Amino acid sequence: MKALLLAGGLGTRLRPLTENLPKPMLPVANRPWLEHLILHLKQQGISEFVITAKYHGEKIKAHFGDGHALGVRIQYAHEPTLLGTAGAIKNAEHLLDDRFIVLNADIIHPVQLLPLLEFHKSHGGVATIGLTEVDDPSQYGVVQQSYSGEILRFVEKPPRHLAPSNRVNAGIYVLEKKALKYIPKGKETSIERETFPLLIRRQLGVYGSSIHGYWMDMGTPERYLQVHWDVLDGMCALPLPVSASRPQVWLGRSQIAPTARVIPPVLIGDGVTIEGNCTVGPYVVLGNHVRVRAGSHLQHTVVWPFTEVQAGTQVSHSVLARDVSVSVAAPEVVEEVVMQ
Repeated sequence: MKALLLAGGLGTRLRPLTENLPKPMLPVANRPWLEHLILHLKQQGISEFVITAKYHGEKIKAHFGDGHALGVRIQYAHEPTLLGTAGAIKNAEHLLDDRFIVLNADIIHPVQLLPLLEFHKSHGGVATIGLTEVDDPSQYGVVQQSYSGEILRFVEKPPRHLAPSNRVNAGIYVLEKKALKYIPKGKETSIERETFPLLIRRQLGVYGSSIHGYWMDMGTPERYLQVHWDVLDGMCALPLPVSASRPQVWLGRSQIAPTARVIPPVLIGDGVTIEGNCTVGPYVVLGNHVRVRAGSHLQHTVVWPFTEVQAGTQVSHSVLARDVSVSVAAPEVVEEVVMQ
């Protein structure tokens, strides 16, 4: 079975972090999220992938190529224009099998596929939507289901007390290829707002099944940071690229001055230099080849690779992007950086 990874979105709510990088390629725990996702699916037996690409799609292809380095096979479906979720799937139709799985590649969800696939096989419909439960359904499209799990309707952002459930679309689907004939070719189309309601009206069988485990749409800087804190706290079980040197301190091959303080939880990549009288942590992720100059203090901050934090800088609740030199006091997420 092939997995179709939807990776063509603009990531506008994450700008400026996505000005030169597609959202699925943002580093999560010092590895592009899309790489985490492919490796996770590979562990579950998926070896063939199709990636939909539009915004900075060349950077995805440059990183993964044909997938050989990861032990998988990757093909690409380039969108001539932004086509929406359903339009992107239709654009990749020629690369897909009779049954395939679709994942929004910018949602953090190390999901277990087997229960979803088994449920899909059991009901005989054309689509199964992975559902996740949220505390406040008023911010999402909520599903109403029958006892068998068939989806009867979607209710878009209902008032909390009127929501038919707290189950929402998790951005993962199992589809039969014959469902794609109901998607127009070359037209921007939403699978959530247009295609699934149409399939329901045609009584073709759209079902939903709850998926369990961690789920986070990292569509804002605040959520992007929260994903990292959840990884460091063990709530989001992603394999980390370096080993733990002591509890909640994951340390690569780096140089830390004797007078520097490292306060857990932290993840420090390879080639990092932390100079004297610095405080790093709690809740800090330093990418590979980061340099933190003397007397700097970082907490609740993610620093991308090849970034230099100048002496005496104090940074909190921030994202410092790649290849920059930073000298700021930042109580909020950094939105402007000084290029080297």
